[in-house]
Amino acid sequence: MVSAEGAGMADRLRLVLASASSGRLAALRAAGLDPEVVPSGVDESQVGRRTPAELARTLAMLKCHAVAGRLALEGPTIVLGCDSVLEIDAAVHGKPGDAAAARRRWLSMRGRAGVLHSGLCVQLLGAGRTREEVGVGSTTVHFANVSDDEIDAYVATGEPLGVAGAFTLDGLGGPFVEGIEGDPSNVVGISLPLLRRLLIELGIAWPSLWRRA
Repeated sequence: MVSAEGAGMADRLRLVLASASSGRLAALRAAGLDPEVVPSGVDESQVGRRTPAELARTLAMLKCHAVAGRLALEGPTIVLGCDSVLEIDAAVHGKPGDAAAARRRWLSMRGRAGVLHSGLCVQLLGAGRTREEVGVGSTTVHFANVSDDEIDAYVATGEPLGVAGAFTLDGLGGPFVEGIEGDPSNVVGISLPLLRRLLIELGIAWPSLWRRA
């Protein structure tokens, strides 16, 4: 489906991912989309105290708005802003930033479960106005009871330093995740089912965004 307003736009919609995350880009490409990448450059520390889900939602909006405000529009454009945080014991865990913080994070969460919240803000730009839909996906992640040596080896790879919660599902950290409850793509940082629903609210059918052969 493409709504009456969206009719005629499907063949020339520009899709922009306001994130430098390789995981998000890979997830979108695997799902048949081919977004243009424009990192937002948003300072995540500027946002004050929020619940984990509210923080993910707010940061996704800030990133979407930052990129949308910089684009030179060349026809209808969809901008995707995303952010993810891990919640354990009601506390927010974003990117650890350095090895010491990543190690402490893993020591505290091994053998336990947390909730990964991923915010998603979708803007449809064009025709002289902007439309927006926002949502948050939440997935429970069960971590393995990894050893100290496994933690040290994982932290030494550098992978957990720059990702929310200090782990990946689709990378070297995958074997350290015992299971999940909910949407797997949400753990990668962009919930594809949620994105589809938000696009429908904007009158855009998911298949209309599949890359052309």
